[in-house]
Amino acid sequence: MSEEMEGGTVKKFLYVNRKAPYGTIYALESLEVVLIGAAFEQDVSLAFIDDGVYELMKGQNTKGIDMKNFSPTYRALEGYDVEKLYVEKESLDARGLAEADLIVPVKVISAREMTDLMAESEVVLSF
Repeated sequence: MSEEMEGGTVKKFLYVNRKAPYGTIYALESLEVVLIGAAFEQDVSLAFIDDGVYELMKGQNTKGIDMKNFSPTYRALEGYDVEKLYVEKESLDARGLAEADLIVPVKVISAREMTDLMAESEVVLSF
């Protein structure tokens, strides 16, 4: 392991989720990468924009598409010290969703605040 990792250099990672949870591998891949980042004790935040807000929606039923529903995994993030989840208000509004429709606690922020969050993050990965 590099000295930098051992020395505890922490970077601010922001994982931006823009895609619907099923139909592509992006949402599941993002979740896996987030857990890896958290395991290396990085400062991990998740942002949900556009159709990515559907990843957190309550009551997902995937039987008809023959895929595993991985949305309950978001509840486990807190156990990995991943507690900073941000959802863009405009994306929720455009889809007729509210914070109460989501499976985990989040901070709902404006598009402007989301831009600021991205700007202050050292590493931004978009899925």
